[in-house]
Order: sequence, then C-alpha cells, then structure tokens
Amino acid sequence: MPARILDGQALAARIQQQEIKPQVADFTAAHGRPPGLAIVLVGNDPASEVYVGHKLKAGQAIGFRVDLERLPATSSLSEVLALVERLNQSDVHDGILVQSPLPKAMGAGAASRVFDTVAIEKDVDGFAPASVGLMVQGRPAFVACTPAGVMELLAREHVTLAGRRAVVIGRSDIVGKPVAMLLLQRDATVTVCHSKTPNLAEVCREADILVAAVGRPGLVTKDFVKPGATVIDVGINTITDAAAASRLYPDGHKRLLKFQERGSMLVGDVHPEVAEVAGALTPVPGGIGPLTITMLMLNTLKAARARAGR
Repeated sequence: MPARILDGQALAARIQQQEIKPQVADFTAAHGRPPGLAIVLVGNDPASEVYVGHKLKAGQAIGFRVDLERLPATSSLSEVLALVERLNQSDVHDGILVQSPLPKAMGAGAASRVFDTVAIEKDVDGFAPASVGLMVQGRPAFVACTPAGVMELLAREHVTLAGRRAVVIGRSDIVGKPVAMLLLQRDATVTVCHSKTPNLAEVCREADILVAAVGRPGLVTKDFVKPGATVIDVGINTITDAAAASRLYPDGHKRLLKFQERGSMLVGDVHPEVAEVAGALTPVPGGIGPLTITMLMLNTLKAARARAGR
C-alpha cells in the first residue's frame, strides 16, 4: 500500500484561514492596528524573491501589516545592521525577518551578525542566539519556523513520538539541530546523521520517524526507510539536469513530463520510490514549505500579543 500523503499545503491553509485570521481580526479590533511584520531582502536572489513573495501574500491574506524593506546587493553589512536596528525600534513592526542568504560579498559571518542584532522580542524567525538557547531549554520565545512546521504537522497528523526512534539527516542550525531538539523534548529517541555518518542507510532504517533536511535531491531511497515509517522531507532542491530528473521519475511520469516542458523541477531529499515503503510521507512541493510560512505568521501574532501586553 502506498504511503499516506501528509498534505502540508491543505493544513497550512486551514490554520491560516480558520485559526490565525480570526485572531488577527480580534487583535486589530482590540489594539487599533494589525500585527506588523517587516521582511528585509538584500539583493535580488531569484529563490529569495519567490520565498518573500509567498510570505507577503500569506501575511496580507490574513490581515497582517507586512512591509518589505529592500536593500541592494551592494549594501554593506553595516547598512543591513542599521536597518535592523531601526526596525527594532519600530512601533508598528512586531516581527523582523531577514531573508537569507545574504550576498556572499558581506562575508561568512554576516548572517550571524544580523541575527544577533534582531531584538529577541521580534525574532519571529527564531534564529537569534537567545531564542535558540530558550528553545533548547524547553521554554522557547520563538521556534524557528521550519522545525516548528515539522512538529505541527506531526502533532496534527497524530504521529506518536514518545518512545519512538527518530533519525534526522542534517545538522544545520536552521533545521537539523532544532528539529532534533524538539523531537527529543517530545520524548523521542533521536539520532542526528550527517556527511560523516558511516552506514547512513542502515542507521536510517532504524527510524520510526525519519526527517531529511540535507539538500541533496533524492538522497533518501527506499533502502533508507523502515516499512511503515513516517518520512518528513524538508529538502527543497531545484533540478535542471535531465539525467537527474530521469533518476527520480520513470518515462511517462507526469512530473517528468512537466520537467521536459519547463526545464526545471522542485524536488525534495526523498526519492519518490520511498512512497512504496513508508507509512506516511510529506510531498515536495506542498509538504513542510507551506507550514514554514504558517509558523512565521503564528510567531508574528505571538510577538504582537506580547508587545501589546497580553
């Protein structure tokens, strides 16, 4: 029996329209202003433009004030930091999101400097050191949006975590590490794998819950998956190579036909063949991505309430 598809797109729409939007209306009526989110975009990276567009659209659709603060790619790090400091002092912005990546010319440590500068009460991305520290201690101010989306989906789909074995592939500060900590806090036994892990497929086959967050298209094949496991695909990879597309989908498959029309395709870290083995599986696109935006909206509403003294 093929895996049950965990539809993050549908869940995100329900949460945004049925849960968040009425609360935003209540907040606006009570305080005379909507919750405010400022998005900082430096440069014109095509993927970032798309992601920011989705965030703007989602926030506006549920009644937020969402302002896009653009800076050219030639901006200095000091200019970005000055903008963040100005937004820290803004009375109308409850949350600040700095879209990454920043231009490479700013240097390897630029993103950390920027995240360090965002006021914790406005850190709706959950990347600031203080936010991460509180999350590790189990008393978060804000949880990073993608890990929060993973946990929300698991909870809403009634996936049992306590006493289960979870394996996370990927150790990034943005996804791998925080999602591992959140799973641990829900009483799962967690293993974190990475590029130096020997016998990767063998380790992954022990997982009841497998989270792939490494950025390698189709890395997780059915040999990695215990029959019946829940597989969460966090990978978002754009492929333009016809041979790579053919390794993922057989001749005549509708996604391969679309690739042949467009010349590109968005895929995850999990090979489509995993659907033959897994018990439940998130799609790409339409899985964790929409929930990442939803968690950003929830964090912004939480920040607005805290700043309003509620």
